[in-house]
Amino acid sequence: MTELRINGYRQVEKILKLLEEFLQFKKIQATTMLEALHLIQNKVLVSEDYEKLIDYMLIIQNENYKTKKKRTKEEFMRVLGLTP
Repeated sequence: MTELRINGYRQVEKILKLLEEFLQFKKIQATTMLEALHLIQNKVLVSEDYEKLIDYMLIIQNENYKTKKKRTKEEFMRVLGLTP
């Protein structure tokens, strides 16, 4: 197995768009990541945006075959500072 790290929103978006038609097993994750990228690029996020971003994170996480510890929406909200 190989891991590749890509830095930068534009670079990630460009590569995902190039690969999107060839993906089978990770298509949902790639599409969700593209939606998340569009949400966060060049924009000041408000609380509704953070909640949508958390929803995207949960979709991507749940599409993984095996994750040792899956985070809940509440955990993601705490990480992003959205809980009192």
